[in-house]
Amino acid sequence: MENIDFLLERFAAHPERTAIIWRERVFSYAWLSEQIQRYQTEIDKTGILPGTVVSLKGDFTPHSIALFLALTQKSCIIAPVLRSSTHLHQKTVSELAQIEWAYEVSDDDRTQSFKTDAKANYALYETVRERQHPGLVLFSSGTSGTPKAAVHDFYFLLEKFKTARDSMSIINFLLFDHWGGLNTLLHTLSSCGTVFTVDQRSPDFICQAIETFKIEVLPASPTFLNLLLISNAHRKYDLSSLKVISYGTEPMPLSTLTRIQEAIPHVKLHQTYGLIELGVLRSKSKSNDSLWVKIGGEGYETRVVDGMLQIKARSAMLGYLNAPSPFTDDGWYKTGDEVQVDGEYFRILGRKSELINVGGEKVYPQEVESIILQAPNIADATVYGEKNPLIGNIVCAKISVLEPENSKDLSQRIKKFCRERMPSFKVPVKIEIQEGIQHTERFKKKRSQIAEA
Repeated sequence: MENIDFLLERFAAHPERTAIIWRERVFSYAWLSEQIQRYQTEIDKTGILPGTVVSLKGDFTPHSIALFLALTQKSCIIAPVLRSSTHLHQKTVSELAQIEWAYEVSDDDRTQSFKTDAKANYALYETVRERQHPGLVLFSSGTSGTPKAAVHDFYFLLEKFKTARDSMSIINFLLFDHWGGLNTLLHTLSSCGTVFTVDQRSPDFICQAIETFKIEVLPASPTFLNLLLISNAHRKYDLSSLKVISYGTEPMPLSTLTRIQEAIPHVKLHQTYGLIELGVLRSKSKSNDSLWVKIGGEGYETRVVDGMLQIKARSAMLGYLNAPSPFTDDGWYKTGDEVQVDGEYFRILGRKSELINVGGEKVYPQEVESIILQAPNIADATVYGEKNPLIGNIVCAKISVLEPENSKDLSQRIKKFCRERMPSFKVPVKIEIQEGIQHTERFKKKRSQIAEA
């Protein structure tokens, strides 16, 4: 059995190193190795066989991590579930994925399990079982309906971690049930670095952790980085240990990128690109202040068809449990992202589904948001389209302000600010003040929910 043998060998070579920091407690690679072995023994005793579909509800706690790795080594098909997710989402995962055995890891890192009455018989599962590989079931966010369930042969996603990288201390900011968070975890452990796990994601908490534990890498979303700037948390704490901020999960407004570079000038800014259907691609930003990025690497090919990015990957999912195949007849995944191309570099403009068509003219929400964020007294902005009988759609914006402001004055001011910086068809017609947060628990824009409402 060789699923994570390469990881276990590296852990054994560095038993004294810190693998995990959780709630200020330190766990070594010796401890992690011992727990993985213990869970493998437990899995055998409970009768969980290779190919069993197992849900793992938890977060990035020490025992969740050890159990996830043990289930992988035992060639189970794993469906990670975030402990804080809604009961409806957990029920959807259980029923749609046909969970046969369920593990739960509590808030205080205690583990329990139970067998269900389900029998998982999807053809995609049979493919994984026949190969005697571990499987992984990942769910989309489901913001526009029932989440799609992507089934992976996990063996191929693990392959890229066989090349060890620099050993660094990294905050596991992205979430447990999506590939971004799991990718960060495996990237860190495969190089025997330190995973700093978090159960709160406020700018002050994150910056204080960077100062206290000398964190070197912060993976985050553009939305969170904007919140960090607004909070001024970067001014309250010593971030000198931080070497890299990697950003992804949604397009980055150029104005936010510029402000981050000015606020934390010693840090390298690294754009990432990944999808639950493909994994995370190797990437290289053109420069700190550029949104152009080179993506691909071993096992990935890219092409652009009608302005849309397509990717062929050895690590691509086998398919969805509940949706048609998104692959072309020759095996290319249609990402849904519109891009510009400059030699080897791409600029990700955004999802075609979020594009606003105003009388035949294209408007990318992120472009308008980037302009609005440059205006005085603006904390955040979410741009979306609204149906219009004359021109198809109009551009709308929900705006959060730093200090209270009359809504009529704000609307006039922002429209004037935008007219001076962009064509008139891109200027928001409807502007509202939005109180409270404009992001999901994954620190991504709520654009689709707003548009549907």
